[in-house]
Amino acid sequence: MNVLLSTAFVLTWSSGFIGAKLGAGSASAVTVLMLRFLPLALALAVVALTVARSSWRGLGARDLLRQAVVGALSQSGYLLTVYYAIQLGVSSGTTALIDGTQPLVAGALAGPLLGQYVSRTQWAGLGLGVAGVVIVTAADATSGTDAPPWAYAVPFLGMFSLVAATFLDRRSPAPVPPAVSMTVHCATSAVIFTALAVGAGAAIPPAEASFWVAISWLVTLSTFGGYGLYWLILRRSGVTRVNTLMFLMAPVTALWGALMFGEPFGVQTALGLAVGISAVAVVHRGASSAPPAVRSQREAPPATPSEYVPAQSASRKSA
Repeated sequence: MNVLLSTAFVLTWSSGFIGAKLGAGSASAVTVLMLRFLPLALALAVVALTVARSSWRGLGARDLLRQAVVGALSQSGYLLTVYYAIQLGVSSGTTALIDGTQPLVAGALAGPLLGQYVSRTQWAGLGLGVAGVVIVTAADATSGTDAPPWAYAVPFLGMFSLVAATFLDRRSPAPVPPAVSMTVHCATSAVIFTALAVGAGAAIPPAEASFWVAISWLVTLSTFGGYGLYWLILRRSGVTRVNTLMFLMAPVTALWGALMFGEPFGVQTALGLAVGISAVAVVHRGASSAPPAVRSQREAPPATPSEYVPAQSASRKSA
């Protein structure tokens, strides 16, 4: 099941970069993001008030406010920088490559901020993943783009925004069911992107069919698939494992971009893909080398609610 979830996560998360490329040709970033989240927020609100009403019990205003901040960082801040970079001319593959530095940052901070055990083997895997990202980045840089040099700093802002959201959520004193967090995150993003679109005079969507194909793509694959699976795997497997999967986003997106948009994909990119896959295998193997006390703590029966894993509960006790 973990392999299937991981594979689905890599494909659906990578689809977000492709969807951003699809939408960038017909509308501004804020227009695409507004139309991506407005209907989604309304649909989730209806579900929250009917099917998932019990999930909201016991949650206070502070819990919901924290989730709103997490949503603003992990969705609004992260996605706006990704879409803006692609709109500036940075290729979807390059944007994913820059975003691929996230695991190193998250892995370095997991120990001091969350008290999570990171083995030497896992650190070796993280280093291997960085090597894969560097290989693919070097290949992409030689192809050249029309984007201004400063545009390549924009995806880094999004990467730090997602890392901050990840640690803020993991240090939350009370567990929040996924149905609630997804609803609050999407509602927050809908408000932010609508305000930005109205302020920029870009709230009216274009009539092109390609625009609505991009919106359908992003809502179905990227939000429900990629974003939902990110938090699910995070809560089941921990920060280090889920962020190590991010190493696969760059080469997978580069391959996807080559097939759909004719972006370059050569031997170096293929080598980076192989190195990234090896990095994931090394980190997952490193998890089994954790001290017995750490493994038993992770494998113990979870506290309520049942969908939260012991690793998360343990990390919150250390906060």
